[in-house]
Amino acid sequence: MSGGGTGAAGSVPRPRDGSRAARRAAGGPGSRRGRRRVLRWVASVLSLLILGTAAAGYLYYRHLNGSIKTDPLNLGETKLGGSKPNAFGQTPLNILLIGSDARNDAANQALGGATDTFDGPPLADVQMLLHLSADRSNMSVVSMPRDTMLMMPKCTEPNGKVHPASKGLVQTNESLQRGGPGCTVAAWTELTKIPIDHFMMIDFKGVVSMADAIGGVPVCVEQNVLSRTRDGKGSGLKLPAGTSVIQGETALQWLRTRYGFEDGTDIGRTHAQHQYMNSMAREFRKNAKLTNPVKLNSLAQAAIEAMVVDPGLNKIDKLYDLSMELKKVPPGRITMTTMPWVYSTKPGLDGRVEPMAGEAEDVFRMVREDIALDGKGTGSGAPTAAASPSAAATAPAPPAQAPTTAPAAPAAPPAKIAVSVRNATGGKDGAQAKAKGRANEVATLLTGKGFTRANADTQTGAEDTTVVRFATDGQAADAAAVATALGLPASSVQKTDEVSGITVFVGKDWRTGDAPTLPPPAPTKAPDSAHALNGDNDKACMPVQPGFTW
Repeated sequence: MSGGGTGAAGSVPRPRDGSRAARRAAGGPGSRRGRRRVLRWVASVLSLLILGTAAAGYLYYRHLNGSIKTDPLNLGETKLGGSKPNAFGQTPLNILLIGSDARNDAANQALGGATDTFDGPPLADVQMLLHLSADRSNMSVVSMPRDTMLMMPKCTEPNGKVHPASKGLVQTNESLQRGGPGCTVAAWTELTKIPIDHFMMIDFKGVVSMADAIGGVPVCVEQNVLSRTRDGKGSGLKLPAGTSVIQGETALQWLRTRYGFEDGTDIGRTHAQHQYMNSMAREFRKNAKLTNPVKLNSLAQAAIEAMVVDPGLNKIDKLYDLSMELKKVPPGRITMTTMPWVYSTKPGLDGRVEPMAGEAEDVFRMVREDIALDGKGTGSGAPTAAASPSAAATAPAPPAQAPTTAPAAPAAPPAKIAVSVRNATGGKDGAQAKAKGRANEVATLLTGKGFTRANADTQTGAEDTTVVRFATDGQAADAAAVATALGLPASSVQKTDEVSGITVFVGKDWRTGDAPTLPPPAPTKAPDSAHALNGDNDKACMPVQPGFTW
């Protein structure tokens, strides 16, 4: 989705003069057309490329492969890698949805904005992180307000050009000017510590053409609304009270509207965008017109031409496979949220926002740990550590937030489980030396709990938190039993090809003693400050800002 909004699509275009009125818009580069030829369809183009929500159909165009434009995934120095499989080998997905305000072609320039923004450096005015749970039962979307102030990481373009780390707070939407969407991904990675697997970026004209292709999206306002200030600012959106079906430029106006919704801030615009996205997802479910190959052709073509993706999504078959995963989530398990925020009190940052201490991190942690933001269960599919009776008798109960799905097969008796223990207590940053003898100490601890085949490994590692890794599905239950015996949460059990058998990496959180230092339980539901909107809520209606009615 595109726009100039606070962490979501659309905003009032503004000149780049450094003022708060200088960063309203969205868009992005388009791509050349390919020869049209429908091969097959099954899931939704728009749900995949913009919303990631469930839908009815997807055109599978091999000829569009050459039209997909790509940029590097992460230009920052912090590389978390992709999302890690849980104990069942199920892997969550994190996709950053970006809208830039680039007006670098006639189609985007024709859709509005001050002429002095044309051909200027783009801003990442839409930033939404889409999290698809490991078991595909739920989906969470977290918007970041476009006026959020962050420390920018160092970003290095493929051509070697370096954008140094910022020395002070920078507005988050400026990340796109530091090498492209890969620097926006890097900024999210630094802030949230969430591994981001992919990004998708779209422009102004893409929103318009795709809204036309779907046939319109129902939205609601509590009163007549006209987004226009006395000095001519505003998106120009004009709708009567109640529900209207919008498409084309009206859809773009809705997504860009700031003046006229709620209190006239970018936060209200974000809430309006969430309503639009949820409504569009429901339309895909029920709109029989999407069985029309011509309409699907138009929708797919519009989406492909409007987007930029990372190299991991550079083929239609990859997009198709992803769409099939996304469409597994029912609308009732889709949760739209806004990153909890507070207005900045720092000099010169009037009207800008910063992540809310505590509650923003709670949301990020829930995403990292694959906990559904709707409070209906983690959906991670990771097993509760299932040890034999003898092991369970000596182990504490797993934390309350641990998933409850049992492994497919029971664990072997502890004495038959081979375990290697590695000293990884220096942590990932290497700021501390490894605690001497920790691999031997933890191996001895396991032996005392009945795991007589536990041995200290001469290899080491570097982990901030203690984890139990294993290589094959057949080792999952045994690895979970080891975690339970050590008092580790189920989320510490990870499947990987980096080990050949069950291996405990003793992290920086367990440098001494017989038990690891565990963090407090993670929240089980998004805080009220995240302003959650459920995908089944078809009664949402935007409050209108006083003075913007007709």
